[in-house]
Amino acid sequence: MNPEQATVVTQPAQAEGTRGHGHATRFVFLALGLAISAWAMLVPYAKARLAVDEAVLGMLLLLIGTGALLSMPFAGWLTGRFGCRKTLVVSTTLFMMALVMLACVSSPWLFGIALFLFGASSGVVDVAMNIQAILVEKERNRSMMSGFHGMYSVGGFFGAVVISLLLNAGLSPLVATAALAVTLTVLLVAVFARYLFPYGNQGKSRSFFVLPRGSILLLGVLCAIMYMGDGVVLDWGALFMTTTKAVAPDTAGLSFAVFSVAISTGRLFGDRLVEWLGAGKVMLASSILAAAGFLFVMAAPSTVTAFAGFVVVGLGASNIIPILFSIASHQKIMPVNLAISSVTTLGYLGLLMGPPIMGFIAHASSLYAVFGIVAGLMIFVGIASRGLHKL
Repeated sequence: MNPEQATVVTQPAQAEGTRGHGHATRFVFLALGLAISAWAMLVPYAKARLAVDEAVLGMLLLLIGTGALLSMPFAGWLTGRFGCRKTLVVSTTLFMMALVMLACVSSPWLFGIALFLFGASSGVVDVAMNIQAILVEKERNRSMMSGFHGMYSVGGFFGAVVISLLLNAGLSPLVATAALAVTLTVLLVAVFARYLFPYGNQGKSRSFFVLPRGSILLLGVLCAIMYMGDGVVLDWGALFMTTTKAVAPDTAGLSFAVFSVAISTGRLFGDRLVEWLGAGKVMLASSILAAAGFLFVMAAPSTVTAFAGFVVVGLGASNIIPILFSIASHQKIMPVNLAISSVTTLGYLGLLMGPPIMGFIAHASSLYAVFGIVAGLMIFVGIASRGLHKL
């Protein structure tokens, strides 16, 4: 075969592999979103099956966050040591097994073990899929992180829909959950695994764990603020609508629904914005938009305009976290796999700790104070990140 013929043969194969890397990454983000959303549908069934009260169930649910926080700091090392492919296949399989366990076990002790495994495995998946996404971005030499995170948001929206449809079709929670988990696992192993990178770190670091420092610490703090903002909308948005806007409880939950749809939509178009305007401008504009959304919700004279404010918050917040992860991939202070692990851990800590802290503030003052503080923190994110995109 002459060189010209070889070029004709290899270039399509390389193009297929490159596209495959992107499709596989999108699938992992989608699968995680689907499974976590499906778990939310199982909580009432689990409470009835375990025959425990809200206090006991709440204590058990803390094991999800505990598992995630314990696994995330070391997930970067695992991915660097074993590669994205092995790490994602094993952790996703364990994650799906834990999801099925949560749909059937009736012992509080076994349920607690399943919750811990669910959280720990999801923490590893979260870190490893972001490392995979970074490697795809570098391979394609273009912004793709917002689109990947958008698939997670899409999965989060449709996971509850899929489980609800299966339950309404007469399937038990166990069968419905197992059907989803098995389908996603088989698709990952049989179709997409071959397109996941067999490596997870382009550097030579053998460190097991490195404390975040310098710009990585700042990136983690900014991620924590953004995750906290999401948590505030999830945990306090509906209550804000019922207590300050006199919205009926069965309608107030739409605050998080419209916020989620706005995030999904914004992320699907975010990569084009970053390529057009640059990461720095998008970050600043997005933070101002998110802050304006919170202020708009506070000042809204009607229910409709308040819900519109949550849409603005979602559009503003949608692309900030993906950009922060992309920035972490270009810094030189820490190996990328360990940097992503650190940033993810700090972000998740903000999601867990932020809303309860804001609850204490609301108790001492009001939910208006909480939303005002979060709006100010959104502005801080935009200002503090001004120089980070140059790393």
